[in-house]
Amino acid sequence: MHPGQVDITPATAHALATAQFPQWRDLPITPVRSGGTVNALYRLGDDTVLRFPLEPVTDPAGLLAEQDHARLIQPHVPVQVPEPLALGEPGPGYAGYWTAYRWIPGHPPDDPSGGGVAPDDLAAFVTALHGIDTGGRVWPGNGRGGPLHDHDDWVQHSLARSAHLTDTRRLAEIWDATPDHHGPDVWIHADLMPGNLLVRDGRLAAVIDLGAVTIGDPAVDYMPAWNLFDPGRAHGYRHALDASDEAWQRGRGWALLQAIGSLWYYEHTNPAMHTTAARTLDAILKITTMS
Repeated sequence: MHPGQVDITPATAHALATAQFPQWRDLPITPVRSGGTVNALYRLGDDTVLRFPLEPVTDPAGLLAEQDHARLIQPHVPVQVPEPLALGEPGPGYAGYWTAYRWIPGHPPDDPSGGGVAPDDLAAFVTALHGIDTGGRVWPGNGRGGPLHDHDDWVQHSLARSAHLTDTRRLAEIWDATPDHHGPDVWIHADLMPGNLLVRDGRLAAVIDLGAVTIGDPAVDYMPAWNLFDPGRAHGYRHALDASDEAWQRGRGWALLQAIGSLWYYEHTNPAMHTTAARTLDAILKITTMS
């Protein structure tokens, strides 16, 4: 999927894990099928998941921040987030840092319309996350959550690459009309894609993959209204979040930004991401306003 991507075999992952953490030596390892684009996942025994960045990182700061964010968030939200267990180091067969987390049972939403996730459940998580004290901090200057139109060059490039895949003229009009964020910044997940939600016993059980967590525009976390929910559930999600018209338009803009970049980039390499992007853009084109 990526120019710098490396493949890591189960044998290599197991060897790295057990050399650095001998207590795991007797545990079996199993690849975890995932439509994700950042990490290769391996389940170690029953209780541990190993995450190896597909593009190895030689500075562990980002992975450590992700683990710190998990510890910060968990006491404040009504569902599970990943529990950090260890930070692994580079070794034979893999030149980057990697992480281990507690395995969380559950499955991503099966229904493309979001049938496995109740809007109120997800809104409760988002509301609690947005309510965590930021200590006066603001968007750090990178990633999602800052001025939306700082990403204009990427959107224009992606629109040009996607003319054969969607109605880029109409999407450009929607993008151009999207307002920027001028309100207070809050803690945000910033990557609420269907694959980052786990459902168990008919309820939202966990929100995973905290690699994009930051402080910024709360509307970034409104993206599931277009990438997950059908129109009725999207309306329920908005109502539960008490989102203003302007914030909702920004949420649509963030969803457009994520989806138009994924549509062409993953067209031939990641069917799940491409399909989600196409569904998101179709929802944006069909539902330009909600009240």
